[in-house]
Amino acid sequence: MTDKDATGTQTVQPARASRRGFRWLRFGLGERVVVLTIVFVMLAEVAIFVPSIANFRNNWLRDRLSAAYTAALVLEAAPGAAIPESVKKQLLQNVGAYTIALKMGGTRRMLAISDMPPRVEERYDLRGATPMQAIRAAFATLGATRNRVISVLGSAPMGGEFIEVTLREKPLREAMLRYSRNILLLSLVISMIVAGLAMAAIHLMVLRPVQRLTSNLMEFSNDPEDASRIIKPSGSNTELGQAEEALAGMQKALAHELSQTKHLAALGLAVAKINHDLRNMLASAQLLSDRLAEVSDPLSQRIAPKLIATLDRAIAFCQSTLTYGRAVERAPVPKPVNLYSLASEAAEIVSPAGIGNVRIENNIAENLAVEADEEQILRVFVNLFRNAVEALENAGPQPGSDALVWVSAQLREGQAAILVSDTGPGVPEQARASLYQAFQGSTRRGGSGLGLAIAGELVRAHGGQIELSAPEPGASTTFCFTLPG
Repeated sequence: MTDKDATGTQTVQPARASRRGFRWLRFGLGERVVVLTIVFVMLAEVAIFVPSIANFRNNWLRDRLSAAYTAALVLEAAPGAAIPESVKKQLLQNVGAYTIALKMGGTRRMLAISDMPPRVEERYDLRGATPMQAIRAAFATLGATRNRVISVLGSAPMGGEFIEVTLREKPLREAMLRYSRNILLLSLVISMIVAGLAMAAIHLMVLRPVQRLTSNLMEFSNDPEDASRIIKPSGSNTELGQAEEALAGMQKALAHELSQTKHLAALGLAVAKINHDLRNMLASAQLLSDRLAEVSDPLSQRIAPKLIATLDRAIAFCQSTLTYGRAVERAPVPKPVNLYSLASEAAEIVSPAGIGNVRIENNIAENLAVEADEEQILRVFVNLFRNAVEALENAGPQPGSDALVWVSAQLREGQAAILVSDTGPGVPEQARASLYQAFQGSTRRGGSGLGLAIAGELVRAHGGQIELSAPEPGASTTFCFTLPG
């Protein structure tokens, strides 16, 4: 059944509700194990019952043949007049037969005959019957709706060819039904015992650990950031124990990622608020820098254009952050740029001449140019230089070395490989795996880890790669990034 919501869209909520209404009919894992165990045991019992019921029928008929042979010996040993007819009939009734015939020495003799034996409807020869014939005969007896008269032939001892009895099938059928009922009851008892034992074993080894996993998943999903809800592995070496170990690792990773995401969301909101006020401050600083450009002092004339350009870039970046609510990098706009000039400008921004104890050397050829976005590659240089300078200022250079950062470049297979090296303390081993991940790649106390993340994003946007490579001679750390030549 379907209906329409406010927008006119057809829905199938009633059908879903009806399906939910029948959930109580579903079996849990334990109930299904019990049912399947019973079914499998019953199937095994059926496989056993089929030949056993045929064997029961043959044994029942052989018992009658044995009794008939004994009666035949009694009747044959005595003179015909010595045994009254009533005794003969009693012997036949004990055997349950109408007639008893014995063939010995090529002569077939009827040893006992009732007043009027009925017509024989079916004949069975037990002497050479195959298992399949015995099974078909057994089920024919069970399925018989009338009390048929049957003739049964069997081997005769003491040199006889065969002995044959004629009897009613009803007693045989009733005995087979009793035997089948007993087998059925026994099978049910065995099935329940096996199912109970299987259920207990499966509950201990499977269901209880699975229920623990399920309940933990449901509890963890309610508050994935709560580290106390992470499953504590049981330490079992089974597949379920391994699943617990894997689930614990996944939950720890998820909790960490959610914490990072929440941190990023809060930081994004804070940055947007800060940028709003920072843009206003930078606008005021821009007005003051414009006035500074009018001062005739040579130093002011040299610094003012760079200050104005820096403020323009900062205002544009703040505006993009406010526009999108996060720092979205625009697509690069490649054009021929001089790497030497960009590196010099970045060095002047990070460590102006005469300020600070760290010196930045530009060893790039003055005529080396690449196709790149000038603004973005400048930011790459600034971030790499600033990281190196701060590392040297905080930890100092390697023993016997000056506080020095230098940049070089060379062409490799149509690409420009730019190397930024320093004599600082080097990158700790534990920080190498997350160097280019925001908030995780910082190697100094109080660092945000954004510098390398931004540099890596900008380089990859140009189709290049950035990596921590083998240090250059005299250096402790070297970063290499490539750009199209």
